[in-house]
Amino acid sequence: MTSTPERPAVPHGPGPAASAEEADLRSLFGESTTLFASMAGPAHLLEAANPAFFTAVGRTAERTGLPLGQLMPEFAEQGFITLLDRVYRTGRPCVDRNARVLLGEGTGVREAFFDFTYEPRRDRGGNVMGVRMIGMETTQVNHAQRLTAEHRALLEQIARQAPLADVLEGMAKVIEDLSPGVLVSVLLADEDGLHLRHGTAPSLPAFYNQAIDGIATGDGVGSCGTAAHRGQRVIVSDIATDPFWDDFRGLAERAGLAACWSTPILGRDGHLLGTFAMYHRVPRAPAEADLALAGVFADTAALAIERHHAEQARLAAEAGEKAARDDLAFLLKASTTLSSDLHYAQTFERLAALCVPALAPLCAVDVIEQGRVRRIATAALTADAQQLLASHIPVYDAGDDAVARVLASSLTEVARRAPTGPGPWQDLGITGYLCVPLTDRGQTFATLTLLTTGDHAFDGHAVALAEELARRAATAAGNARQYTQRAALARDLQAGLLLPDLPTLPGAELATYYHPAGEGLDIGGDFYDVFPLDGGGWAFMLGDVCGRGALAATTTALVRHTARAVASFLPGPEAVVQAVNHALIRRHGSHGTGFVTLVYGHFTPTGAGLEMELVRAGHTLPLHLTEDGTHPVHCDGPLLGVLPDPQLCSRRVNLAPGESLVLYTDGITEARNSANELFDEERLTQALTPPPPRAPAVLDTLTAAVHSFTGGRDIDDDQAVLVLTATHRDTDTDTDT
Repeated sequence: MTSTPERPAVPHGPGPAASAEEADLRSLFGESTTLFASMAGPAHLLEAANPAFFTAVGRTAERTGLPLGQLMPEFAEQGFITLLDRVYRTGRPCVDRNARVLLGEGTGVREAFFDFTYEPRRDRGGNVMGVRMIGMETTQVNHAQRLTAEHRALLEQIARQAPLADVLEGMAKVIEDLSPGVLVSVLLADEDGLHLRHGTAPSLPAFYNQAIDGIATGDGVGSCGTAAHRGQRVIVSDIATDPFWDDFRGLAERAGLAACWSTPILGRDGHLLGTFAMYHRVPRAPAEADLALAGVFADTAALAIERHHAEQARLAAEAGEKAARDDLAFLLKASTTLSSDLHYAQTFERLAALCVPALAPLCAVDVIEQGRVRRIATAALTADAQQLLASHIPVYDAGDDAVARVLASSLTEVARRAPTGPGPWQDLGITGYLCVPLTDRGQTFATLTLLTTGDHAFDGHAVALAEELARRAATAAGNARQYTQRAALARDLQAGLLLPDLPTLPGAELATYYHPAGEGLDIGGDFYDVFPLDGGGWAFMLGDVCGRGALAATTTALVRHTARAVASFLPGPEAVVQAVNHALIRRHGSHGTGFVTLVYGHFTPTGAGLEMELVRAGHTLPLHLTEDGTHPVHCDGPLLGVLPDPQLCSRRVNLAPGESLVLYTDGITEARNSANELFDEERLTQALTPPPPRAPAVLDTLTAAVHSFTGGRDIDDDQAVLVLTATHRDTDTDTDT
């Protein structure tokens, strides 16, 4: 009778491999054995037994005619004689399932399992005359069930992606438990298949495992190296005489190993994954069941190793993807940080701070200025290290200086040692450096130097990341340098279009305010001016040019200089504004075509305050601040630069001492808060009611109200304010800028 368990899942599909595995399982589980024995009398005299009975109990001679307890004393010790006595006395049959029996004596004892049936033998009168025993050995079935359970557990571990080392060690212990005397070893092949690495060998000596870890694959390299090279099972029954073990015989003798059968572990595509070896401490050739066991577990090991490789590949891919995402995030953050403030020196300070500790523990940035190298930024993990690094200045034309060489060659330099040339390298514990050029428009103008300590070294990935960071930093620094230059130019031009210093006015106090929108690269379109006239009078103006930048500056200059040129020769403000409009109409097209809004006027100090005459051309309404409130000054007039002969009218205003005239651009009334509401004329009037008594106070009140309304948000339009306050002639005048 043959008992074959259900075939476990293995990594091969149907076909010859599956058939081979079925054969392995049949060899493992073998055929069940049926025992028969007939005993007589109360002493259980053995009258007859089949040969399988004597073979199973380990008796080479088939002896009968003796009591069973005398023939096999171990049966009495294990309670079988007592059971026979009961059947004989009661005459009732007995069944004993899966009974554990120790057969044989001394070193030949083996464990076996049987299903026993005991039946009484009766004579013709029905009297019990003996007992008949029939036994079906279930040892192989037990082993099959255990093997199946252990195999299933291993497959579940593999499915759960348990660590490969745990799976292989568990597999080795199962085999060693199922096959007493066997020592299991699994070696794993390198990716190139040329060397074998330690996988597991729980029962082999540690020195032996260390010695064979990394052995090459090839003919004559022990059982495992040869099996891996040939792709076939290699059986060495006696290590002491086999030529495959010539180079390892002493090692094997020291480990107490006498036989080794090695099976290659192959992947589904046939490539080498490793070897599965079964060692013995005595010379021995394998039985069919041994080879079958090796075949089954070699396939299981293949599944575990391939699953492990797949998982490692997945993790490596995820790690690579994460590293790429981290690099991209770092570079995006770096780009944002480097360009957050267009300040040349701060760009390099941010660059150094970005590098520590993300890329290295120490960083220095050096720039060329007027033919010399200047260390413009440093960063380190400690203040002392940063100070020490900042104190070192490279020499521009020194051949033994890394910074000098990179500046000259525009090529990255990396080394696993401290830089050559003088420097605080020993005090800082420098063990390697990476020096990268910063190039703008083909010209190297700076270097980024990363310094490392300890065992850390710059690999290709670090070099590529540093070079990309340097490229972005060079662009940001170039932009910052251009911005700084353009901003300085814009400030100079803007200053030339505004009053450099406020004049001291007789009988009047003057306060002005100008705040451009944006970052200051463009010249604003708002302007104001105050200048003296012949005869003791003064002219004042505040306006807004359509647009910004150079064309706006051209138009502003045209308005201001035209008014200054003609004001002393024309009868009043209306004529001056007509002259300004005439100049705007006749300007060249390349100088702009935008319109202008303007309030222009003249004032003369008197004992009673200031006598004023003004013209409003499309501008916001001036405000007259008196003791009883704030009043708009209505005076109609169109935009300038549009009509050849605009209809203008003038308006006379008298400022008593303490009263003020406020001129402002629409950047004030059109300022917005977070709810997108306008500050508008009504809020302006409320802010100046009651009116402060002096020009600086008026200006402070107005600007504070606007700032509070906007919450400090960036403004969208230029803002300009001019305040004239009448004073007593003998009162000292104060100015505010």
